[in-house]
Amino acid sequence: MAEEKKNVQGKQAPAAMDINEQMQNRIDKMHKLEERGIRPFGHRFDWTHHTKEIYENVEKMEADGTVVKAAGRVMAIRGHGKTSFLDLQDSTGKIQLYTRKDILGEDNYSLVKLMDIGDIIGVTGTVFKTHMGEPSIRVENLEFLSKALKPFPEKWHGLTNVDLRYRQRYLDLIVNPDVRDVFIKRTQIIKSIREILDNEGYLEVETPVLNTISGGATARPFITYHNALDIQLYLRIATELNLKRLIVGGLERVYEIGRIFRNEGIDIKHNPEFTSLELYQAYGDMDSMMDITEKIVTETAQKVLGTLQIVYEGQDINLAGPWPRITMIDAVKQYSGKDFNGVTDLAVARQMADDAHVEYEESWGIGKIINAFFDEFVEDKLIQPTFIYKYPKEISPLAKSSVEDPEITDRFEGFIYGREICNGFTELNDPIDQRERFVKQMEERAAGDEEAGMMDEDFINALMHGLPPTGGLGIGIDRLVMFLTGAVSIRDVLLFPTMKPLAQEKAQSDEDEEDHK
Repeated sequence: MAEEKKNVQGKQAPAAMDINEQMQNRIDKMHKLEERGIRPFGHRFDWTHHTKEIYENVEKMEADGTVVKAAGRVMAIRGHGKTSFLDLQDSTGKIQLYTRKDILGEDNYSLVKLMDIGDIIGVTGTVFKTHMGEPSIRVENLEFLSKALKPFPEKWHGLTNVDLRYRQRYLDLIVNPDVRDVFIKRTQIIKSIREILDNEGYLEVETPVLNTISGGATARPFITYHNALDIQLYLRIATELNLKRLIVGGLERVYEIGRIFRNEGIDIKHNPEFTSLELYQAYGDMDSMMDITEKIVTETAQKVLGTLQIVYEGQDINLAGPWPRITMIDAVKQYSGKDFNGVTDLAVARQMADDAHVEYEESWGIGKIINAFFDEFVEDKLIQPTFIYKYPKEISPLAKSSVEDPEITDRFEGFIYGREICNGFTELNDPIDQRERFVKQMEERAAGDEEAGMMDEDFINALMHGLPPTGGLGIGIDRLVMFLTGAVSIRDVLLFPTMKPLAQEKAQSDEDEEDHK
């Protein structure tokens, strides 16, 4: 035993670890615990109550003499001498701990002196209210479960350093209750979506993340390599093509909630990996998808928030349906004054763009010019929930052409606060038409457009066997969570957003500083 203790006391921090005075003080306390035969990193603790349950039922528990066992992190230590108060935080909230030397006993009470903010402990005791009316636990026994060897950053109350918050989300979750609430709501939102779709007869499925072809959307993919197969693979940019294969196979209603990867820029609305909901309904169409979108958003908001009236970035938004439905061309006419109805001459469309100072590329057709007008004049005006539909065929390679105009598709997007939250359409189920559009995408890719799609022969083969008339929908889960939680940046609703490595970021900062000299 003596030899064992010697080995324990002799433990040293790794040479690479930067030990400051505060950390050394905590390490010394850890050794003192070990010297007393107490494990600073404990094992299982069978708690009986969360702090919120105790807090809300303190009168009854006090009257009944209920003995509770609670576990969590020490967030404050107050008092000296024979009495100390601690704040214990778990996943549901905080509660005050009341510790007295004459209740705990001298040995157990002395452990409080070896405790630091951040330590994880388990306590057993009875519930009562102090003379100030504060719900508390009168601690009768205390156990160390994990000694925190590193203190929280300075000014950790509220932790406002955004970069630190994103990089060390564990600290963010510890010290910012509002952040924990966002991610709890995120889980509730996804759960609500699943319940709605399950009740509508949709089957949740899983499709591959690694694919031999990048397709289903217009985006630059991430590329990786499979050693055993000696092939290049793409991380999926959408789940669309595989889900539609399942519709061909007779699964009439399917959906997938999963991670999507796009090798593109990062801003407050975009992260290289994000969560998407895609669903497909055999014998449905664009209108079916607008209906289910409204249902998902309104029922989820009501269930999670208890209201359809939200405030986002100071703007009052009413989520209640029915949402307005406006064609893209009519929306462009309304906000820019330019009417593309009946325009079939590219020269005329270019002149309209020149007159409105809308930039375009030489390779663009009328459809992309109309979309440029939409981006310039319309999108940021769509504050209240709005569906824009009837998109040009040129920017909708997988949507079915409208009966009225083959150059316009039965596609829509939903917007809130000037941001797209969903994209859906009546699916193209004509294999000949689909092949022609893939060929067009390949030509654009060959011309240098890295976001253009590829030819998917197997998908064409699936369509040749017959895809029923189908409605398809994609909803950006992260953006929906942003709206329903009031988050300004997509990074605020991603537990682990993509960040540049610190060493690389410092090198870039030094380089920028050198350039400015």
